[in-house]
Amino acid sequence: MEFTMPASADIVFDAFHFHHWRHRWDSLVSATQVLGGAPCPYVGAVTENSGGGWMRALSMQTRFVSFDRPYLAAASMVGTSFPFSRWAASMRHKDQDARNSVLIYTYTFEVGPRWTTWLLGPVVNTVFEHQTRKRFARLQTFLVRHSQEIADWQKENKAHDAL
Repeated sequence: MEFTMPASADIVFDAFHFHHWRHRWDSLVSATQVLGGAPCPYVGAVTENSGGGWMRALSMQTRFVSFDRPYLAAASMVGTSFPFSRWAASMRHKDQDARNSVLIYTYTFEVGPRWTTWLLGPVVNTVFEHQTRKRFARLQTFLVRHSQEIADWQKENKAHDAL
């Protein structure tokens, strides 16, 4: 799935992965944190993600297998979380110009138990795709209003330089 974002790749990347920004816009999770307390993931980091809204019961731990700011982040699920028996996703960020970028979101999953795959798989995929589009539309709206705030934060904190 591709989404045009109204900000540069480094701003979009930080808006998604630094949790103090993410909690302000992300409709898919009610809470997310790196176990151990880091402000954002890193290769090997495990995150705890609690579902938001009507999906509040969905909680998932993910382990980051790639974290190359501001270009690529990828994670896979640790253990299982109904309806998922396996889940992984990656986000690639590419600048289009100084003020716009493209976010390319790729995901794969399997649902379980295995005997329910034929029924649950298509339903879960439809819901997941819809929620993903909704989620990134919220990120786009957030970035229209807050990109400069994030850019100022990046300059002030230099937090992203350590990544």
